[in-house]
Amino acid sequence: MGNKDELIEETCECCCSGKHKSREDKEFKDLMNRLKRIEGQVRGVESMLEKDAYCTDILMQVSAITSALNSFNKVLLANHVKTCVADNIRNGDEEVVDELVTVLQKLMK
Repeated sequence: MGNKDELIEETCECCCSGKHKSREDKEFKDLMNRLKRIEGQVRGVESMLEKDAYCTDILMQVSAITSALNSFNKVLLANHVKTCVADNIRNGDEEVVDELVTVLQKLMK
């Protein structure tokens, strides 16, 4: 696993808004651990498919991955509201509310 700066740069090349957020080590480690577990689950599904596992068994594992991703999003969203959104509002930047609404609308599709 690379350091935080390398991970940020690799990720932001494809899909980022250009904004950055410094995360506390605890938050970063928690989020990374969650993603690593999800990555392991996805590899497990890949292995199940390669081994001709029964459809419903694979579907149950995919459902678990979906739940894990939703949980990741909830943690990240809560952290975002408590830090980025709150800080921007305190600094007079109300545009962050519109950004949050847009993100919530996309998450709720």
